[in-house]
Amino acid sequence: MIRNLNDGSNNEPSLRTDICYSNVTSLPGYSSGPRGDDRALHNAILEAGYAGVQDGVPELCRELGLHYSMSGRVVDPEDAGKLAQKCLDRNAECVTVHMGWGTDTDDHINHLIESILEASVKYDVPIYIETHRATATQDLYRTVRMTERFPEIRFNGDFSHWYNGLEMVYGDINWKFDYLSPVFNRVRFFHGRISDPGCIQVSIEENDHRDHVQHFREMWTRGMLGFLKSAKKGDYLVFAPELLGPEIHYARLIPDSWGNQREASDRWEQALLYVRIARECWDEAKRRLAHQNE
Repeated sequence: MIRNLNDGSNNEPSLRTDICYSNVTSLPGYSSGPRGDDRALHNAILEAGYAGVQDGVPELCRELGLHYSMSGRVVDPEDAGKLAQKCLDRNAECVTVHMGWGTDTDDHINHLIESILEASVKYDVPIYIETHRATATQDLYRTVRMTERFPEIRFNGDFSHWYNGLEMVYGDINWKFDYLSPVFNRVRFFHGRISDPGCIQVSIEENDHRDHVQHFREMWTRGMLGFLKSAKKGDYLVFAPELLGPEIHYARLIPDSWGNQREASDRWEQALLYVRIARECWDEAKRRLAHQNE
């Protein structure tokens, strides 16, 4: 089994809020977010209350007491061991991976998963398979089938790719939530991004009650509940906002009154709002667990 992240303490299972470095490094000048070199950005991340950085600078994370994790790709079985070794070299606590290209046969997927499980055990590093477009997990059906063949796998839940790419609202979304229970129960890391049925990354507001925001709250809550059901003392779940820039067609650009293209929202402020929502989802997950245990 891919182990949970654990701090070695006797504390109750917890939620840890990190941020993906790509959420910070590409902020435009009109954002309220930090400016400057890597040190300035890492200091700002720490001051904002984040506990860690995915794909940050390992040396700066270590110096400042920030947790450090990585992301990567596994498209051939030998990639898993190489990536796990890189984690050890950089003292990364875990790595999230894009697995395959979405055109993979079931046999190739099996080999990829086997290599990930073997590397995770051999190098003692959690490797979390990401739910992502253009990878082997791009399809709900095939991803659920993976959990049946390999119940020990664990996921990084980036559900924007399904919600948008598979237009989850087309049909009975609550049935789909139940269908995805085997995935929700295996989430150990979240990439925080909210989409709507037409756009991969959209702006949200305080106290936003629109359907797509409520749907993401539900998916995050179910993933957190799945973690809590089996979590042990010292285990923690990571939630890391990953709001990406327009250069890779995530952040939407709209013209301002002078005709200049600007991002539709401030991704730094949006990430802080995501963290508040994640903590509310965490409290709801704990409430549901207590109710189930009554």
